[in-house]
Amino acid sequence: MRDASPPPGLVEQVYSNLLETICSGGLPQGTRLTQEWLAERLHVSRQPVIQALALLKSQGFVCEIGRRGLMVAPLDAEVVRSVYAVRGALDKLAAREAAKTAKSDTDRRGKVIIANGRKALASGSIARLIAADVEFHGFIYELSGNSIINDTMELLWFRLRYAMSAYLRHSDWADETWDEHAAILQAILNHDPDRAERLAGAHVETATVLLRDELTRIETFDGTEAGRRRPFALAAGT
Repeated sequence: MRDASPPPGLVEQVYSNLLETICSGGLPQGTRLTQEWLAERLHVSRQPVIQALALLKSQGFVCEIGRRGLMVAPLDAEVVRSVYAVRGALDKLAAREAAKTAKSDTDRRGKVIIANGRKALASGSIARLIAADVEFHGFIYELSGNSIINDTMELLWFRLRYAMSAYLRHSDWADETWDEHAAILQAILNHDPDRAERLAGAHVETATVLLRDELTRIETFDGTEAGRRRPFALAAGT
């Protein structure tokens, strides 16, 4: 009898695609998810979708709604607070260390990243804004010379991106954010560890307050139709 299980690679691709779409805001919190609709959108059978959803549920990105349904899980305020507390501590350390070790090419690379961030802001694309933010902070972690910071943040970025998609969707703070990024970069270029650390800490504190306020405002909704208006496809190479 032929094994009907999907290839492991296909399950991974479906899982990665759904996780990326959730974390970039393409499937907002509260969006109802059905196996049939996802399989149709992704051009796969239901089996890899079922396995991918089970993994996402175990990680807290998807939760049950009613007896049989699933939806993109609402943000857990306590989890978000904890993640941002860790991020704040690491961002301050990274900025301080980066200011001590900034090299000759830091100015050029940093300004390109800032310029890309402002272009993402002008585009109005939440996915591009999040990607640009991740690129900027990843650059600071790299400059710090502490690989443990980057490795630790790798584990947190999916949850951070998921949280960012919520307040970016409803807030107009992004313009100020890139001004803050530019100021952090300048402190690093000036080899001013104290100022770099202080600005990095204030940056995360501002984001934390904005997100806290947004979490009190956003209501979980029946997002099936909203989700259907956000097309997505499997990653290239599928």
